Amino acid sequence: MDGSRVTKDRAKALRRAMSLPEVLLWKAIKGRQVDGLHFRKQHPAGPYVLDFYCDAAKLAIEVDGSSHGFGDRPERDERRDAWLAARGIATLRLSAALILRDVDDAVRAILGFLENGD
Repeated sequence: MDGSRVTKDRAKALRRAMSLPEVLLWKAIKGRQVDGLHFRKQHPAGPYVLDFYCDAAKLAIEVDGSSHGFGDRPERDERRDAWLAARGIATLRLSAALILRDVDDAVRAILGFLENGD
C-alpha cells in the first residue's frame, strides 16, 4: 500500500521531525528488535502517514499525544483506524506519556498486541 506523492513527501518531512516519544520508540523497535519484525517509521499509506508500520504483521503503531483526546481528533483517528482496518491493518495506539515513562512497557504492549490482538 502506497501513498500519493504529497503523502510520501509529508512522510519524508515527518521522519526528520519526529517527536521525542517517537524517537524513543523507534530506537526500541528498529533493526528487528521486536520478535524479529521489520518496522518502518513515518510510512505512507494511502492518504495517511503511519508513525510506525510492520507489513509482516499488518500493524500500524500510532504514538498519541494529549491532543488526540480533544476536538475532532478522536473522530479523525477513528476514521483513520477504520480505513486501515478495511485494508487488513490493525492499529495499536500508544500514549506518548507511556513511552516517555517506560519505553520497555510500550514494547511489551506491542508484543502483547501481536500475541493477543489486543
